[in-house]
Amino acid sequence: MQLSLQPGQLTLDDLHAIHAGGVQLEIDPQAWPAVQASAALVQAAAAGDAPVYGVNTGFGKLASTRIGADDLATLQWNLIRSHSVGVGEPLSAPVVRLMLALKAASLARGHSGVRPEVITTLLAVHNAGLVPWVPGQGSVGASGDLAPLSHMTLALMGEGDFIDGSHRVPAAQALKAAGIAPLALQAKEGLALINGTQTSTALALHALFAFEPVLEAALVVGALTVDAARGSDGPFDPRIHALRGQPGQIDVAVYYRALLAGSAIRQSHIDGDDRVQDPYCLRCQPQVVGACLDQLRHAALVLLREANAVTDNPLVFADASGRGELISGGNFHAEPVALAADAMANAVAEVGAIAERRIAMLIDSNVSRLPPFLTPNAGLNSGFMILHVTAAALASENKSLAHPASVDSLPTSANQEDHVSMATFAARRLQPMIANVARILAIEWLAAAQGIEFLRPLQSSPALEAAHALLRDFSPAMMSDRSLAGDIEAAAAMIGGGALGAIFRGRTGMPRLWVAV
Repeated sequence: MQLSLQPGQLTLDDLHAIHAGGVQLEIDPQAWPAVQASAALVQAAAAGDAPVYGVNTGFGKLASTRIGADDLATLQWNLIRSHSVGVGEPLSAPVVRLMLALKAASLARGHSGVRPEVITTLLAVHNAGLVPWVPGQGSVGASGDLAPLSHMTLALMGEGDFIDGSHRVPAAQALKAAGIAPLALQAKEGLALINGTQTSTALALHALFAFEPVLEAALVVGALTVDAARGSDGPFDPRIHALRGQPGQIDVAVYYRALLAGSAIRQSHIDGDDRVQDPYCLRCQPQVVGACLDQLRHAALVLLREANAVTDNPLVFADASGRGELISGGNFHAEPVALAADAMANAVAEVGAIAERRIAMLIDSNVSRLPPFLTPNAGLNSGFMILHVTAAALASENKSLAHPASVDSLPTSANQEDHVSMATFAARRLQPMIANVARILAIEWLAAAQGIEFLRPLQSSPALEAAHALLRDFSPAMMSDRSLAGDIEAAAAMIGGGALGAIFRGRTGMPRLWVAV
């Protein structure tokens, strides 16, 4: 599949396709004149006598140090070498694919002063399926994602490494095999490549795309729990949610009505149920999960804007006559990404937190009116007792991980860079949180399906029966104790892989959760 990147106009679907892999990228030809004009302006500045940050001066606290004309290319090479000091496990291929594409699209807006060769090298590496080896730790999310973007650039220069599975391959070797000439940096180009928020933005987009099938699963499993506990569908009445007007809440109520439609279990107790109200974990799902959905949709908008932004420094403003200015600013500060990632963390944690409460409700016979711990012979069997403990442990972990990263700042570069965003960690920490929620939902899926067994021969809705049958394909009902550790992991993998998301979309007709109903 060929995808033409229109700088400044990337869509969420474009980014999702790049994240998934298998696309060949090119830049819209209309972008090249602006790229060439900005590059010419930088080359003129490099040949001139006036000091221009990052072109003929040092960096950060060393900005007042002038660099001689003969050393301008060496300055850029040394910048990349000195900044390639990241540590930790390498970033995943989907994240690095996004980094390459986002950097190319940003530079192609024509405000960075790089030659077309820089952009085409980024695209060639992406299109060849090469993944630069980029350690995940070492960025504070201001002055750009310096260390990770430096490792990416070092590989383009033929000095770093690419990663093939679990193996590191010398960059020069990998580039030669792919027929790609190593990038030879000129004035400002190293700085343009590593100034910017492309790593933190890619990590946050990675989390957004990874969490979508998990959130879809949360809606399906939450609806299954409603039926297992013989809950009411009254709380999903559209009139309730219209009075509040919160769009995510309104949409989640729509989803629950669609998922529960046609349930014989609900019909069996619609008259004569002596409970006036269900517990909050059932009744308030639109309010809680809807609020999370609103936060995630807002984060998607912020990240889409950031993906289309020019975030290096200084910025180049060239006019048609070839004149213009280079202006220093601070677009590299990733505060928008940090705050969006922190909001995502809260939403991810809350989806898991209310799911844990639903599990607790199901095993409590006083509330669920199902057998204690969802086992027919409680005492001899412990049933789902400790599965809930595991869910509680995971939910508690997420509470700690949800602590905002953006409120922390440690000055760097001898206090020149005295306030930083911590956006890269804010986004990177979302992956373990999402994995925790997938496992919490796996446990709830097992528990809700077990609850349904005690209501047979009554049937749930077609969508929820499909979810029940999908689980039973690999996890039989547990009428006497056995280890469910493998079942949890298998269910979590299906949740993360989108199996329940397919049921959700088939029933609701929704193409993407991030689009309002």
